[in-house]
Amino acid sequence: MLVADRYQLQACVGRGGMGEVWRATDEVLGRDVAVKLMLGHEHDPSAAERFRMEAQTAARLSHPHVVGVFDFGTWDGKLYLVMELVSGDSLAGDRGRPVVLGAEQVATVAAHAAAGLAAAHRQGVVHRDIKPGNLLMDADGTVKLADFGIARFVDDPSAGLTTTGQIVGTGLYLAPERALGQPASPASDVYSLGCVLYQLLTGQPPFRADTATALLYQHIDTPPTPPRQLGVPMPAAFEAYLLSLLAKQPEQRPSAQAIADWFASGSWRDQPMPLPQAVPQPAPQAGAYAPRTPVTAPVASPPRPQPQPQPRGSRRAVQPAAENPLAAISRRRPRRTAAVAGAVAFVVFLLIGMAWLS
Repeated sequence: MLVADRYQLQACVGRGGMGEVWRATDEVLGRDVAVKLMLGHEHDPSAAERFRMEAQTAARLSHPHVVGVFDFGTWDGKLYLVMELVSGDSLAGDRGRPVVLGAEQVATVAAHAAAGLAAAHRQGVVHRDIKPGNLLMDADGTVKLADFGIARFVDDPSAGLTTTGQIVGTGLYLAPERALGQPASPASDVYSLGCVLYQLLTGQPPFRADTATALLYQHIDTPPTPPRQLGVPMPAAFEAYLLSLLAKQPEQRPSAQAIADWFASGSWRDQPMPLPQAVPQPAPQAGAYAPRTPVTAPVASPPRPQPQPQPRGSRRAVQPAAENPLAAISRRRPRRTAAVAGAVAFVVFLLIGMAWLS
C-alpha cells in the first residue's frame, strides 16, 4: 500500500487506541521510516487534535534521544505521521513480562531519556506521558523518547486536565501534583521517569493498587520502597538519586538536564574519588647530601653568665656599674682645688706666726 504517493507500507509493527504504526519506505528519499496512521478520528475530534499536536510538537524537537518527525498530512481520509524508524522495541516488554534491566543498562536509559526530556523542556514542552512504552531502544542501546500525543506547552492552561475532567497520563507513572489536578510541569515528567526507572530495576512500578483512587493516594502520600530492600543489587548512590526523582514535592526533584549529566558522568557507580598522586622526588647523588627541604640552622646566642654560688651567711658582693669617664674627671677636680687652698692657708698662718714672735 502506498500512502500519499510516497510511503510504501511494508509491515505493521504496532497497534494502539489511536491507530497503527507501520514500517515503510520513503520512495522519494529511499530511506526506511515509520508511518503512524490515525484511525477513526472522524468520531473523536479530540483524538485528531492530539494526533496533530504530536506532529507539531515533535517536529520542533531535533535531538538524538527524541524520535524525529519527517512529515504529516491526510491520505484517504486518514491522518498520517511519518517518523524516524527505530530498529528496536519499547521498554514496555510483553504483557505480564515487564522488562528488567541491570543497574548499568538502567543508568544508560536514564541518561538518554533525561537528555531527550531536557531538550523538550528547553523548548517549553512537557511530555505528560512518560512510560515504558514511550521509550524506544534501538539495536545499539540508544534510547529515544516517542509519542508526544498529549504533550503540552508549559504555559498551556489545559495542561492539567482534559475537557472531560479526566487526568491525562498513565496512572502508574503519574506525578503527585497531577494526581491533585495541578498543571503538568517539567518536574512531573521527571517523576514519571523515576517511576519508569524504578520499574526497570525492580520489575514493578513503585505503586500499585486495586483502584485508580487508591493508586493516586499512594502517589500523593506513600513513600516508595527503596529498591535494595527488594533485593535489587545496585549502588547506594544510584538508589538515593532515584528516590530523589520520586520526591513528593516538585521543587525537590532534580531537573532533566541534571539527571542526564549525573548518569552520564558515572556518578551512580558509587566510586570514591581517586587520591592525588604524590610527585616523585629526585634521588640524591652519591656522596652528596641534598635535603628535600632547606633547613636553616638556628643562630646560637651567647650563653648567659651563671651566678656563682655564695657561702651561706655571707653577703653577696655588689659589682659597681661601669663609670662614665667624664663623671670621674668631674668628681676628681674638686679634691685637687681643696688641697691647693689648704697649702696656701698653711703658709699664710706660718708667716703670721713668725711675725708675731719677732
